[in-house]
Amino acid sequence: MGLDYALVYAPVPFPFPFYPDRDNTDGIVCAASHLKYTIPPAIVLTLLLRPLANRLDLYKILFLLLVATTATTPWDSYLIRRRIWTYPPNAVLGPVFFAIPAEELFFFVIQTYNTTLLYLLLSKPTLPAAYLSRELAPTPPASPRTPGRWIGRVALRTLGQLAITLALLMGAWMVYQDGPGTYFGLIVVWAAPVALLLWTITYESMVSLPRSNTLLPIALPTLYLWLVDTVAMRRGTWAIESGTKLGVHLWPGLEIEEALFFLVTNGMIVLGLIAFDRALAVMDAFPHAFPVLPRWPSPRLLLQATFYDRASFDERRLAGIAQAVVRLKRKSRSFHLASSTFEGRLRIDLILLSVRPSHVRALVADGANGPGRYSWCRIADDLVDEAGTTAEAQANVDKLRAYLDAAYGTRGADKHATSLPSVVRAHFPADAHDVLLSMPIAALSPQPLYDLLKGFEMDLAFDGDGDGDDDDDDDDDAAVPTADRWPIATEADLELYAVRVAGTVAELCLDLVFAHAASDGAAAGRRAELVQAGRQMGIALQLVNIARDVTVDAGLGRVYLPLTWLKEVGLTPRDVLREPHAAALAALQARLLDKADAIYDAVRSAIEALPVGGRRGMRVAVESYMEIGRVLRQTRYRVQAGRATVPRLRRLRVAWSALTRG
Repeated sequence: MGLDYALVYAPVPFPFPFYPDRDNTDGIVCAASHLKYTIPPAIVLTLLLRPLANRLDLYKILFLLLVATTATTPWDSYLIRRRIWTYPPNAVLGPVFFAIPAEELFFFVIQTYNTTLLYLLLSKPTLPAAYLSRELAPTPPASPRTPGRWIGRVALRTLGQLAITLALLMGAWMVYQDGPGTYFGLIVVWAAPVALLLWTITYESMVSLPRSNTLLPIALPTLYLWLVDTVAMRRGTWAIESGTKLGVHLWPGLEIEEALFFLVTNGMIVLGLIAFDRALAVMDAFPHAFPVLPRWPSPRLLLQATFYDRASFDERRLAGIAQAVVRLKRKSRSFHLASSTFEGRLRIDLILLSVRPSHVRALVADGANGPGRYSWCRIADDLVDEAGTTAEAQANVDKLRAYLDAAYGTRGADKHATSLPSVVRAHFPADAHDVLLSMPIAALSPQPLYDLLKGFEMDLAFDGDGDGDDDDDDDDDAAVPTADRWPIATEADLELYAVRVAGTVAELCLDLVFAHAASDGAAAGRRAELVQAGRQMGIALQLVNIARDVTVDAGLGRVYLPLTWLKEVGLTPRDVLREPHAAALAALQARLLDKADAIYDAVRSAIEALPVGGRRGMRVAVESYMEIGRVLRQTRYRVQAGRATVPRLRRLRVAWSALTRG
């Protein structure tokens, strides 16, 4: 094969039949190969990411494209000018820039674009700020508390740095020899310095983040490029000059140089994205250090966050964020799914608040000292439900009220700055301190939080004596209040309860949405109207919750169906406690769902008037929870822990529909 048809080596070889053979030197093959192998994945990934994408995703894409193209173009041009690899002039359609065919420049762009989009899709469920706490360890080895962790961190970083440095030296030696390993060495020499910097920045993230954020977005595109490149090589559409290759194959048809290049380029793209996300996580997690977050963070600000001193990390806040994420993921799949559609600090604050309309219930499986107290609403729930007696539960409600008094009393009053921490340490278990001291109090209206405590007190009112009707009953299987003290005697009581335990949460969520979207003047002008609609939607979600949990609540000695409704079908609360599956209850559950649907239909349009940053997430949260009611209307549905659940695929389908609707 003559030089005109011999590809000595392609630094960014097309993983497809790009360079034509002797009998097909029409440059159309180049463009056709892109249409067949690289553009279709780009289209699919774009369509999948579009409903989830935000301004920072666009920023990451543009940033990575600029960096990748800038870093690769001079290097590739050098190789061509040195005739490390060549191409026949009639093998390409487009113009040549810096001796590089336009088609190859396009490959720089399309590979970076596809790998970046895959990473963004796979990392959406992850909150990077929740993993910053894993970076915390004593910086000097003098701390006897966690010496192993400190040594492990240093060893991990150092081993990686040594491995990359040794690879760099080996590559330099191969280039110096100017023999069969020349191009292998050139790849290593080109990539190793960047890899060394990125590893030093991201090594802890690489081992702490889920594999879906680290290994998978590297492995999938790399394997794809390996496979299609193998097809191209086996078809004989191009060849590597024997003088520049090692002659080693990863498998038949795939040269080791090819495999290495695709691996290191995809690896550097993903490491760059992890470093970018870590910098954003630092800015999001520490408002005191980064009080203003521009819509498009400058490279200078990103570098400042990247090298922000770990000794200045707020360990308590990071622990609170990490614990809140664990709680939300374990206990509320619908809202954990919805949380991934919010951005930055809004997402963190919503998780700390615990975005979940729910009346108080015991979580015996968690235990008093288990991993369960990881968000404000859950802490409040557990302090009430895990109390041994009604008096103890009421005392805990009083402690929560004291917490609010201290929190809102110290806001803006420096002279009382120690009051809130003192109250938290004095009245709450240690595993609740981090969340309580991380609450975004400054952005939350106090009244909904106080009203939420009144909702808890309505739950405590169930712990009475009697059977809830006018007749005496000697059976004391369950202690319930008498009719004149029944906490939910009428439909109006039901609505009051729902407002207190769910409408309040909706209002608090909207407080955060508006606080993080202050620039949206149109939505701000309708804030009172939208908050009122949010309260109503909270009622709707709570009614669905009550309809779902009739059996579970009966096991706790509670019946949230109005006494008047029960009398209409000839039942008493004790009847429900004894037989929560009674046929007559199905009609009352349907009545709850009908009421919820009517409220939902009346106020759902208000979601579209919310600030853009909160609109999609609220839509997903509402639709995911309303889907539980739709499942309950079916004759057969899946039950888990006594509750109807939405199957995972159906839950994803509902979320996708909600995302694409706007």
